[in-house]
Amino acid sequence: MTMPSSVSPAGAPATAPATAPSPEPAPQPRPVREHRYDVDLIRLLCSVGVILCHTGSAFVNTAGREASNGPGTYWAGLVADSAGRFAVPLFFAIAGWVVLVGAPVGDGRRLWKRIVRIAVPLAVWTALYLAWGRLRSTNDDPIGDLALDSLFASVRPAYHLWYLYAYIPVIMLLAFAALVKAGKRPWGLGAALLVLGAAPSLFGDIAQVTDLDLPRFGWGFGPYQLIYAVLGALILSVPVGTFGRRRLWWLLPAGAAPAAIVAYQHEVHYAIPYASVLVALFSAGVLLSLHRLHIPDRLRPALTRLSDASFGAYMIHVLVLGVLTDAMVTADLTWVAAAALMAGMTAATTVLSFGAALLWTRLGLTRLLG
Repeated sequence: MTMPSSVSPAGAPATAPATAPSPEPAPQPRPVREHRYDVDLIRLLCSVGVILCHTGSAFVNTAGREASNGPGTYWAGLVADSAGRFAVPLFFAIAGWVVLVGAPVGDGRRLWKRIVRIAVPLAVWTALYLAWGRLRSTNDDPIGDLALDSLFASVRPAYHLWYLYAYIPVIMLLAFAALVKAGKRPWGLGAALLVLGAAPSLFGDIAQVTDLDLPRFGWGFGPYQLIYAVLGALILSVPVGTFGRRRLWWLLPAGAAPAAIVAYQHEVHYAIPYASVLVALFSAGVLLSLHRLHIPDRLRPALTRLSDASFGAYMIHVLVLGVLTDAMVTADLTWVAAAALMAGMTAATTVLSFGAALLWTRLGLTRLLG
């Protein structure tokens, strides 16, 4: 009798000896992202630059945008306004770097959380500025109508809020492209972008067909904002030393451009468009001068706290500045008085705005107030 081929001569099954299961690979730790203190510094300087620009704009407007109406007030304002023009382009540059490189979103849900962190303070400050305008009797229309128009960005109760109506669509588009490239399928985000793209013309068509008085749909961005964001992501992401070690060379356009911007705003057009090549050169000079700049260890904690408070300071500074401007700025200031008052108001607005932001951060109100 022959033995079955599946049995060994000793009567044991002829199968191969059992092998121990291979251990599952240990989960890989998430890579630790480098904290960019130079980006913190750029963000902080941009916040101060915006305050400087808006303070200068208040002086220029007080003089009726004409040097003949008050040369001291006008020129002090124009110089300060021009000196802060780098800030908004670099805010978009930082936004692009954060979305594409610094802290890219892994999925659409994370992006929505990030948008909510911006949209909630925007809604709260919209309500606060509407109430402030009613208190000061500067609202021309009923507050309910203004609130509805603010929802569609056709009315901005504080002029600086225009940035957020552009910022949110910019980061949505950049994140959508990054997610698609990563193999994701962010259908909801794509639908939201489609609404943003079609809404302006759709509102106009509906208003024309139905004779309804619909608000203008103001959410959206211009090409220059997207370009600043993408190029900013590219520049900020390159390794240290890419642009050479002679950092001072990059200060040349940063130092020369403001004088050219002053001349442009006086002779050609006020206010200069952010898409202007002069503003682009100014912004590039500042960005490249500070790129990968080493921040001493002892300064890093304070720099990080101030940088984190910059969003809140941005939201409140127009309210603070308006109070100071109404109380102190006149068109008949002398040159010396105008320059001194400009420096003092910029410093006071900066200190009060950041102080308020740091206070409500300590009180745990960052999600509401920024």
